[in-house]
Amino acid sequence: MNSISVRALLVRGMIAGVIAGALALAVAYFLGESQVDAAIALEEAHSHADHGGGEEEELVSRTMQATGGLATALLVFGVAAGGIAALVFAYALGRIGAFGPRATAALIAGAALLTVYIVPFLKYPANPPAVGNPDTIGQRTTLFFLMVALSVLLAVAAVIIGKRLAPSLGNWNASIAAAAGFVLVIGLAYAFLPSFDEVGKDFPGTLLWKFRLSTLAVQTAFWTGFGLIFGYLTERLLVSANGTDAPRVATPVG
Repeated sequence: MNSISVRALLVRGMIAGVIAGALALAVAYFLGESQVDAAIALEEAHSHADHGGGEEEELVSRTMQATGGLATALLVFGVAAGGIAALVFAYALGRIGAFGPRATAALIAGAALLTVYIVPFLKYPANPPAVGNPDTIGQRTTLFFLMVALSVLLAVAAVIIGKRLAPSLGNWNASIAAAAGFVLVIGLAYAFLPSFDEVGKDFPGTLLWKFRLSTLAVQTAFWTGFGLIFGYLTERLLVSANGTDAPRVATPVG
């Protein structure tokens, strides 16, 4: 087998991340920003009612937040997430089963969406402006990232346990057992970690639901786009030049 450097995969991961970030930006702008604007309008209406119409000066304009700020955040996230996913790909290819580059990229993207966003989201969903107590934002942020770390570590543990159980239980039964263990421990975390119910009674439930769905759509668009683009780029890189499907093996640089 031929060998390639991890640097080549890393570059392609960051390129795929930027493109997927641009896709997520389009989804966020057209689906999410209208929900944010509606929530801000409610917040300002309550502020006018409570403080007699006084307004606080904006340090960053809403237009800049919805365009340049949003684009910067998603593109930087895309580069970072794409690079990390590429390193995971370099390690996982050929070690998690007889999957080709595209299938491995799709599995990693799907696992990232599940562990990094969906699992924490189900416990600590995103809130629009005007929702949430400012005094608990630090605690809520800490617990969200704790849930992310726990979800990722448990997913890694589930893969390792599944591979060790496979010789005795078979691949299918081992995978079911590992997945059941993951769900069980995550369920216990959901039960014992603190919860927050800080949505005001006068905040429209439909707006909250649409906002949370739009945040989920942004992440889904990013990881779906990344999986497809990175899979395509790595397949072109890893398939041997003579047209066979034998993948090359990634080796560390230096």
